[in-house]
Amino acid sequence: MGTLSVAGVSYRYGAKLALDDVSFEIDSGRFCALLGPNGAGKSTLFSLLTRLLVTPEGTIRLAGHDLAREARAALGKIGVVFQQQTLDLDLTVAQNMRYFAALQGLSGAEARRNIDAALDRLDMRERAQEKARALNGGHRRRMEIARALIHGPEVLLLDEPTVGLDTASRRAITAHAHDLADTGLLVFWATHLVDEIRETDDVVVLHKGRVLCHKRAAEIAGQGSLIDAFIAMTDISVEPAL
Repeated sequence: MGTLSVAGVSYRYGAKLALDDVSFEIDSGRFCALLGPNGAGKSTLFSLLTRLLVTPEGTIRLAGHDLAREARAALGKIGVVFQQQTLDLDLTVAQNMRYFAALQGLSGAEARRNIDAALDRLDMRERAQEKARALNGGHRRRMEIARALIHGPEVLLLDEPTVGLDTASRRAITAHAHDLADTGLLVFWATHLVDEIRETDDVVVLHKGRVLCHKRAAEIAGQGSLIDAFIAMTDISVEPAL
């Protein structure tokens, strides 16, 4: 099952405590937003989830596998879209996808089937022969999400995937990610933009390295709005809605 469990995770950069006893669990088939202002610790947590960093404190389980003891099995269950673009702009969409499939140990008919299926899920098949450089920002992001699905992960991690995109592209990417959760994938979406979250979504609010709450968005909003509740919890300003 594509579940994510974080228990008692802390991390320091020297004397700076970036994450402080972070704990939460997310079930498969859920869209969960990791909501926090810039500097909250979101990227540090994603680095730990992808093993770019290793925590000396706490436990992370991905799809039932302990990341510390079963790193290969755990990482094989996740797809990742980082905040910074990681495409080869001089290759076509299809070439980028084939290269990543090879890195995942896929080749031949299996790779072609998985690539076509992933591109179809993000409405990108008709652009397969276009160079990545020719795509706009929104379609490059769609391509990166499709690429992250090639090996059939159970957990999809997206670190602020709409940064720098225009309004229409942000809406499209957010809608695609919610559609993926509806198919049974666990989507863990880091953001500081409250308007990307639907009232039925799970939300982990992270601020100054600590989890302030983990509830459905509608529960956090109560009788008001999620934006107001977020501001009240963190005492920060937020960017305007889409």
